[in-house]
Amino acid sequence: MPIPEPNLRFIDEPIEAVFDSPPIFEKSPPCPAGFIWREQTFRIVELMAEWKDFRRRGRMSNNMIPAHLSRAERIGSWGVGRFFFRVRTENDSVFEIYFDRAPADAGDRKGRWVLFGERTGSSVKLQ
Repeated sequence: MPIPEPNLRFIDEPIEAVFDSPPIFEKSPPCPAGFIWREQTFRIVELMAEWKDFRRRGRMSNNMIPAHLSRAERIGSWGVGRFFFRVRTENDSVFEIYFDRAPADAGDRKGRWVLFGERTGSSVKLQ
């Protein structure tokens, strides 16, 4: 019998990640220690799950020959990929955040952090 997923309240807004010490690799960061969203700081107390998605999106979806595409979707390539984290915060909220490696433009090549959504419901303690 499958375990029901808690409901996801879709947010999709930029956040500022907070680290106790700066990540060694900017484009492949670990889960942050917290994040700032709408001028409120959320301290992360538990990493519940993490996963990577290296599918090519937008303008990047058509710029690779098919022979190389399957490898790139497994290990990633420059500027492509998202690192997802399901986290519990000090106030017992469960959020899904991610780091998007895609550069915004030529002047901003570092990527960005996004609050994907908030998990709600009685079964948010899923692993």
